[in-house]
Amino acid sequence: MRLLSLGSGSKGNATLVESADTCLLIDCGFSLVELTRRMAAVGRHPDQLTAVLVTHEHSDHCRGVAVLGRRYPLPLYMTSGTARAAELGDQACLQVIDSHRDFEVGGIAVTPVPVPHDAREPVQFVFRRQRKTLGVLTDLGSVTAHVVESYKDCDGLLLEANHDLEMLAQGPYPYVLKQRVGSDWGHLNNGQAARLLDAVGVERLQGIVIGHMSEQNNRLDQVRAEVEPLLEVVPAVQYAEQGTPGDWLSVE
Repeated sequence: MRLLSLGSGSKGNATLVESADTCLLIDCGFSLVELTRRMAAVGRHPDQLTAVLVTHEHSDHCRGVAVLGRRYPLPLYMTSGTARAAELGDQACLQVIDSHRDFEVGGIAVTPVPVPHDAREPVQFVFRRQRKTLGVLTDLGSVTAHVVESYKDCDGLLLEANHDLEMLAQGPYPYVLKQRVGSDWGHLNNGQAARLLDAVGVERLQGIVIGHMSEQNNRLDQVRAEVEPLLEVVPAVQYAEQGTPGDWLSVE
C-alpha cells in the first residue's frame, strides 16, 4: 500500500490511499476541478477511484464530495452523523458506516476510529492489507486511549501537527476561534503530536507525513523541533503542503 497527500490544511484536504487494485480518496475539500488538477499532477484521475471515505462534514474535508459523488458513480463511505450534517443531497452511492465496525473496500480493510472533534460523528481511518498498515489521523483536539491503541501498529502514518500553542495565542484568530482550535475538540498542537508519536511508538514506521499544519499558527521549524527528535529512526519523513501534492509514502 501507499499514501499521498493531495493537499493538507484549512483550505482543503484530500489524501490518496492505494494498493495494486484499489484507490481510495480520503476526504475531498477541493472543488472537482481542483481535485482533478491535483490528481493529474500525480498521474491519477477521479475515474480511477474505487471509493471516497469522508472523515467529517467540515468544508475543508467535504467541500467537493457532493459534486464528485454525482459526477462519478463512486461509493461514498461516512458515518450517519457525517452524512446528515454534510447535506450532500441525493447520493445514490452513499454507504453509511458504523464508527466502531471494520469494513472492506476493494482489497483494503478499513478501521474507522472515532475521534474528539467538533463535528457531528467524526472518524479517522486505519487501512490494512497483507499485514501492512497505514493510518490517517487529523482533526482531533485530544488523544484518547482508543486513538493510541488504534494507531500502535502503523507502518506508515499521516499525522496532524496543526498549531504551535504560542503562535495560536498571539496570532490573528478571533478569541472564539482560538478557543475552538486549542480545545479538546479542536486540533492537535505540535506538542500533542509529538506525545502521540511517543505513545504509539515509531520503531515500526517506514514513513510518516506530518500534515494539517496551520498557515497562520504554525511554522515548519516549530513542527520539526517538536517531532523530529522522535523520528530519527523513521526512514522517510514528509511535511504535507497546502498548495501542492506531496510524494508517495509506500510501505512494503
